[in-house]
Amino acid sequence: MKTTRMLRKFAAVALSAAMLATMAGCGSNESSSTSSTESGSGTDAGTVYKVGICNYVDDASLNQIVENLESQLETVGKENDVKFEVSYDNCNADANVMNQIIADFIADDVDLMVGVATPVATAMQAATEDNQIPVVFSAVTDPVGTQLVESLEAPGANLTGTSDYLDTASVMNLILAANPDAKKIGLLYDQGQDSSTAAIASAKEFLEKNNMEYVERTGTTNDEVALAADALIADGVDAVFTPTDNTIMTAELAIYEKFIEAKIPHYTGADSFALNGAFVGYGVDYANLGVETANMVADILINGKNPAEVPVATFDNGTATVNTETCKAIGFDFETIKAAFEPLCTQVKEITTAEEFGDLED
Repeated sequence: MKTTRMLRKFAAVALSAAMLATMAGCGSNESSSTSSTESGSGTDAGTVYKVGICNYVDDASLNQIVENLESQLETVGKENDVKFEVSYDNCNADANVMNQIIADFIADDVDLMVGVATPVATAMQAATEDNQIPVVFSAVTDPVGTQLVESLEAPGANLTGTSDYLDTASVMNLILAANPDAKKIGLLYDQGQDSSTAAIASAKEFLEKNNMEYVERTGTTNDEVALAADALIADGVDAVFTPTDNTIMTAELAIYEKFIEAKIPHYTGADSFALNGAFVGYGVDYANLGVETANMVADILINGKNPAEVPVATFDNGTATVNTETCKAIGFDFETIKAAFEPLCTQVKEITTAEEFGDLED
């Protein structure tokens, strides 16, 4: 759903009002402050830059972005004798909390804000329309379609960032490589997630072009996603596709066993899904996404780059991450799958199910 200028103006007014309201319930107890040097005061370390980072939801992909973003800022700070004082918070998909966090950043006079995922980036866009605080977004799948930027090459305002755009056709080709006889594909996503809009449209286009049937099932909560998964199983689909959808990612641990029992492979748009039980995650390296987001922050603050002129960074490393436990459970041989996938990917990685990225070996 595209964000209009009127809605952004309304959100900006709401944020201004929130800044004057009580700070209770803003999630500040979860905030942390880190810096890129260990040398004590900002005066001793050199220039100090205040950066506010808001994460949209607690999931493996987005958390991996934040971890690598903060780590890279620390590294860049030491290399350049500057300090990044980072205020971090997670709104857990609550719009009111998100707006309050952003209002707090503005009240704290941050030098730059980082919005992880499309909803946060959109809210930051609205909040900075008048004050023009630089914003760097991360993991925004369609920054042009959501009207965050005018174009990928020339964003045109105070926002730029990194995109986790998904090459949907590549995922569809993986499905056919594993099962050339696949005829009916389930599309599982949250209609309210901007990150799913373009990818689902692209998937439908591919399937229609190849005379394949598809069934759409959606959900906005864990319970709804579980019901949608049950419905897809009842529909008799040969495989399920989910793009880089935060709602489904959050629910993956609750649904992957359903697909395993039904012997239905779940193909997804991020390795974090596979870590949490899905058969395959294909797409960008979220660790690298975090690093490049940090480099962009540093380029703007240290080197004085204008966000309006900094191209949005897009990535497609062509990596397929296969959950070997799920692969075996649904009746596939990993070596056979690897051989089928390798001509279509830059690399094929293997992992097993875990709840934290800390369990994922390099």
